Amino acid sequence: MARLTLTGIRKSFGATAVLHDVALDIHDGEFVSLVGPSGCGKTTLLRIVAGLDHADQGRIAIGDTVVDALPPKARDIAMVFQSYALYPYMTVRQNLALPLVMRRLSRAQRLPLLGRWWPGAGARRAAIDAEVQRVAAPLGLAPLLDRRPAQLSGGQRQRVALGRAMVRQPQVFLMDEPLSNLDAKLRVATRTEIAQLHRRLEATFVYVTHDQVEAMTMSDRVALMMDGRVLQFAPPQHIYDDPADLRVAQFIGTPQINTLPATRDEGGLTVAGRHWPLALPPEAGARPQLAVRPEWWTVQPAGTPQARPGVVEGTLAHQELLGAETLLHVRVDSVAETVVARVDPAQARTLALGAPVSLATARVLAFDAAGHRVPQAEWMGVRRLAVAHG
Repeated sequence: MARLTLTGIRKSFGATAVLHDVALDIHDGEFVSLVGPSGCGKTTLLRIVAGLDHADQGRIAIGDTVVDALPPKARDIAMVFQSYALYPYMTVRQNLALPLVMRRLSRAQRLPLLGRWWPGAGARRAAIDAEVQRVAAPLGLAPLLDRRPAQLSGGQRQRVALGRAMVRQPQVFLMDEPLSNLDAKLRVATRTEIAQLHRRLEATFVYVTHDQVEAMTMSDRVALMMDGRVLQFAPPQHIYDDPADLRVAQFIGTPQINTLPATRDEGGLTVAGRHWPLALPPEAGARPQLAVRPEWWTVQPAGTPQARPGVVEGTLAHQELLGAETLLHVRVDSVAETVVARVDPAQARTLALGAPVSLATARVLAFDAAGHRVPQAEWMGVRRLAVAHG
């Protein structure tokens, strides 16, 4: 296994720039997800690492070896594709064995009939079959080795694709949205299997997805990409709690973080017609943007005294019961989107649709007008609070 280092990667297709100076340092044995919306450049970046595309500028190193000039087969990388890329006429056993057959057997030893009798072929094939059995067992594929892909479910095909990558024992595993073809229930089970597989192998994994849940639940670190740039590269919880950019805060988290426009006033800010005694540094500008996660709100009937300093008022427009929690959608004047609060279902039952409610918080993320993070703020007249930690 090896460290993977990307430095200054640029890529354009014609006049369209796809990647802009992408730099990542992925540690040996780390699970890193490249996450972002469609078209942000994450799959292009993965293909460049694999050698299937070439960067216009930049450098890729695996361990101590710069691999920019090496073909894909010489990079010691295994790639798992979104479409599985299994050979339909081969059995599971043959699909798993194929990388080893191509690497260890000569052209003559691979001949369909005579090859088995070629000198040395029997011992090599026996060793390959032992490797296939070793990989198939932990993936639950041992009973399926004589089936063809058409006889397998989507999840089983995905495990075959993973096993075919594992059998090579590569330095780096690359995965391009491998769960996107699975249904929701199977996706949850398979992402758990992939995370457990990573822990067993202690290998370097680079995983591309547009699904933030996959990235957050499986990764040691997440590289969030937009418009061909890495906006933030950090552990999942750090990205959630301490986003460096408003776009990062809005992409990570379900439901999406609430964004509240603000203007400076004497002694703080005006937010949705209410005064917030929040002091921001000058770089926040005259019109900063505040962001509040749904679980950071406390919700009470309008007019209830609030112990928290940041308050907005509105009308309860909708409730979403999700079993263990309820999402309240509150319509607030001067805020374009409804403000969403996550509350206990028992509390939600005490609030009627159309009723006026107050939302209060002491935990806020602040950004300037361009969406760049303002690192700290202070509630005036209240105990000092870090914007990100409340």
